[in-house]
Amino acid sequence: MPATPEDTALAFDVGTRVIGVAIGNRLSGSARALTTLAPDDWTRLDALVATWRPDALVVGLPLTLDGGEQAMSKRARAFATQLEQRYQRVVHLVDERNTSREAARRFARQRASGAAKRKDAAEIDALAAAIILEAWL
Repeated sequence: MPATPEDTALAFDVGTRVIGVAIGNRLSGSARALTTLAPDDWTRLDALVATWRPDALVVGLPLTLDGGEQAMSKRARAFATQLEQRYQRVVHLVDERNTSREAARRFARQRASGAAKRKDAAEIDALAAAIILEAWL
């Protein structure tokens, strides 16, 4: 299968305290949580982009249950604009309704199976980013 212009993507779940980051690609149709970082940690973000060399960037867009904008929507849109300007890559906004709930469910399953510990809960935002990316893929 020939490569498409957007085979590999980094995804972001933008929060007030941390940003969850995930990586995925269209060939496998899968995504995996990478890490979390502070909203202003451009040094680490630069390193992630340099390491993974994504073709596209995906940002979760928090919407209200009825699909309307909210305060965090503005923050996510601003972050998406910064990403696009800084990295000169296509940025896709993806509806992220219910991703936090799904991330909490997956984390609970991982804990129940012994694959995750309570101390790993800090990475739930990265898991949410993976779910956002799965929706885009």
